[in-house]
Amino acid sequence: MTVNTLLLVDVQRDFHPGGSLAIPTANEDAERIASLIRTHSTNIHRIVATLDSHHKLHIAHPQFWTNDADECPSPFTIIPAADIESGKWKPRPTVKLPMDQLFDKTIFDKPESVLTEDGTQIDVTKYCLEYARRLEAGGRFQICIWPEHCLIGTEGHAMVPSVRQALDEWSVQTGGSVEFVMKGQNLLTEMYSALAADVPVSPETAFNEKLQASLLQKSDKLLVCGQAMSHCVNYTVRDIVQHGAKQDAAKIVLLTDCASAVPGFEAAAETFQTDMKNAGVVLLESTRVADVLSA
Repeated sequence: MTVNTLLLVDVQRDFHPGGSLAIPTANEDAERIASLIRTHSTNIHRIVATLDSHHKLHIAHPQFWTNDADECPSPFTIIPAADIESGKWKPRPTVKLPMDQLFDKTIFDKPESVLTEDGTQIDVTKYCLEYARRLEAGGRFQICIWPEHCLIGTEGHAMVPSVRQALDEWSVQTGGSVEFVMKGQNLLTEMYSALAADVPVSPETAFNEKLQASLLQKSDKLLVCGQAMSHCVNYTVRDIVQHGAKQDAAKIVLLTDCASAVPGFEAAAETFQTDMKNAGVVLLESTRVADVLSA
């Protein structure tokens, strides 16, 4: 039996107009996603939806950080390792990072570099400096401070209503249930990709082999859309392609009219689409999905 999977990446209120990290065209993307689900409900056999899920004192949120004037960094501030080393920015001294909940010595390489001398606690300043260095060494990111967004339990964390309604209709019509995947709960690391953090610190931030296998090995076609084309869609699909077999890239269909870039990051979205096309991923508008779906 053919299995077509729809992967919805972070289709949440905070990324839509009125939200804290709004993308101006996200509502139009959401309407097209909802239309896609309704139009092709019988040929979409499985839906997986990721949810960006943060706490207030996340390492990429303003309130995690302070300076000598007791100020927090503004949204979109970049904090390089050099600024932590110099003391320009430092983690708020009252931030509590319980090691048993957030950190696994078997996941984080050379854990002694970020722990207190007795090895029982995370040294917050040491950790932040090492985290920034590892991000920079990876070549993709520096610490970027985002507006607080998708805080767990808030309205901004919820799925945008137009898509949520279409999902409910799909469930009733097909008998299927949406599979939700939460990402970003760990305070210590940013997680753009739904598969892994760039700096894994715990089992849930390490590469998710089970999710990878379920998306590629159990799907004949994997349709991908959501927010944002420049960030979470980008790095989720890159991880799927990187960790899959070369021929599996052709299973992936990136819906180009159902995702948009965070303003100011349009070039990243364009580069991503070019790279994925070169890797064999199919780039398609949602109105042409019937061309690739099989009953």
